[in-house]
Amino acid sequence: MIEDTIVYEALNQLESIGIQGAWKPLHGEVDGEIHLTIDNVQFKGYAEVKRELRQYQIPQILETAKRAKSFIVIAETIFPNIKEQLRSQKIAYIDTSGNIYINTNKTYIWIDGKKAAKTTKPVTNRAFTKTGLRTVFHILLNPDAINMPHRELANVTKVGLGNVPNVLNGLKEAGFIIQKNNKEKLLQNKKALLNRWIDGYGETLKPSLLIGTYRFLDKDQFNRWQKMTLPSNIDAVWGGEAAANLITHYLDPQKLTIYTENKRILMTHWKLIPDSNGELSIYEKFWSNDSKSERHIAPFLLVYADLMLADDPRCIETADMIYKEYLQDEFEGY
Repeated sequence: MIEDTIVYEALNQLESIGIQGAWKPLHGEVDGEIHLTIDNVQFKGYAEVKRELRQYQIPQILETAKRAKSFIVIAETIFPNIKEQLRSQKIAYIDTSGNIYINTNKTYIWIDGKKAAKTTKPVTNRAFTKTGLRTVFHILLNPDAINMPHRELANVTKVGLGNVPNVLNGLKEAGFIIQKNNKEKLLQNKKALLNRWIDGYGETLKPSLLIGTYRFLDKDQFNRWQKMTLPSNIDAVWGGEAAANLITHYLDPQKLTIYTENKRILMTHWKLIPDSNGELSIYEKFWSNDSKSERHIAPFLLVYADLMLADDPRCIETADMIYKEYLQDEFEGY
């Protein structure tokens, strides 16, 4: 698993400065348990492992730290402003460059400024590649899909048949699928899987889905976006801040997002002009068979992800509202 690769690289860097460590993977809210020996002082902590720690992940980190005794974050990359936030909450962290911060009653260690060494790119779990993320999104929306025949799951997610067993095996390897009996599998640790999917979606899948960024020919059209009708002859839905406004009536959008399979009709219908600094981003609609909405809104799970990835306090606050109202029971029910 990629988490193990990140942890062992971090431990190798710490060993070079005399800190010994051991790692025990866990399946649950945290990724594992880490033991460190620092000048004969023992530190034991429950760890969350990230490839790159982002601002939108901080609220979840803070919540986990409240519940997990001696909590520590391990990541390939932690940016300086994120490190400062973690230190302000006395949350321990390690990165794969050998930087470390621990502040407990028995131990205080803070090493910073070490640069990343060039390493071989780790093998990625196939569930979290571009293709795998499409399939996992469908599974998050429809947990029973893990029991579908592989060909049927491939058809509904529009991925190659050979990818389906790789994705399911990847989820099983990561502890998200368990075998209930000979015929039935269950999806577990769904909140952790959602967070893992958002990470992969933001880093890998979403950038590849961007069709283009545009501005309106009529500058006032942006302020009238709610009155704009989506063309009836294409499959298009609102995402991001616009969808959040339609769901909560709370967030005033600064950017508009559309998911569609046909940009040309949309460009003609709304008289859009390509502009890298435009207020409307059009993304490929990568899922199918979602329930139709009169308001043409993307699945709430995707709207939540879009908002969390915006790294904007307004968006994160609204994302929390959507999660608690529409997603929490599904992802934390059991």
